[in-house]
Amino acid sequence: MTGSKAGPASGKRHTPCDKCPLRGMKAFRDFSARELEFVSQFKVGELSVERGATVLVEGTHSPHIYTVLSGLGFRYKLLSDGRRQIMNYAFPGDLVGLQGVLMGELDHSVEALTPITLCVFERSKLDRLFTRHASLAYDLTWIAAHEERVLDEHLLSIGRRSAVERTAYLLSYIHQRARAVGLVNAGRKAIPLTQQHLADTLGLSLVHTNKTIRKLADRNLVRWQDGGYEVLEADGLLKVSGWEGLKEAGRPFV
Repeated sequence: MTGSKAGPASGKRHTPCDKCPLRGMKAFRDFSARELEFVSQFKVGELSVERGATVLVEGTHSPHIYTVLSGLGFRYKLLSDGRRQIMNYAFPGDLVGLQGVLMGELDHSVEALTPITLCVFERSKLDRLFTRHASLAYDLTWIAAHEERVLDEHLLSIGRRSAVERTAYLLSYIHQRARAVGLVNAGRKAIPLTQQHLADTLGLSLVHTNKTIRKLADRNLVRWQDGGYEVLEADGLLKVSGWEGLKEAGRPFV
C-alpha cells in the first residue's frame, strides 16, 4: 500500500528550534546553547504530510533528512508482488532519511500513519555537523546504533517468539514509545494502528493477527477499536511478551 507522495518542504520555519515541544520532554536530552544555534541554522523548514502519504520512496535520492516533530509514521519495504513488510515505526524525535544521505539511495519507504510534521534539514550541511559539533555527530551515531538494536529485537521477536508473544511485544513497544512522547496520555489512549499494519509488521496473516489480538483482549490486556488499540494492562502485556521494556531516558535527537 502506497499513498500519495509528500510534496516539497516548505522553506518557512513554523516552529523555532528554541521553542521545539520535544525539548521539554523527559524522553530527550536538551541541546547546549551552541548546539541549539547550529540546529536552528541546520533546519531549513517543515513538511506537513497527510495520513497515508509517502514521505520517502525506496530507490530514490533525497536532498534532505528529517526529524519527526509530531505524528507517527512507519518504514517499510515491498516485495515485487506488493507484499509489505513494516520494519519499524517513526515517533516524534526520530530521524528518517539518513540512510539515503549516507548510502546514496533509500532501500525502504516511509509512510505517514497519522498526519505528521517533519523538521527538514539540508543534506549539504551535514558535513558541518561532523566537523564542528562532535557531540551532535555522536548523537547521530547513537541514533543509528539504537535503530540497529531495535531491529535486532524485532527480528528476535519474529524469529523466536510465539504469535501471542510477538504481538504483545509489538503492542507494548509501540505503546511505550507513544507514551514517552505524549502520543498517549490521559485524554488520548488509543494508538491509531490497524490490524493490517500489525500483520505486516509481525509477518502474520490478517486472520492469524485477528485471532491473536482476541486472545490478548480476552485477558483484558488490550482493547481494539475502529480508531486503533488501547492498552488496558501495560504490565500484564509486557509479561506476556517476555520483553524487558524500554530503559533509555534522555535520548538524543536533532
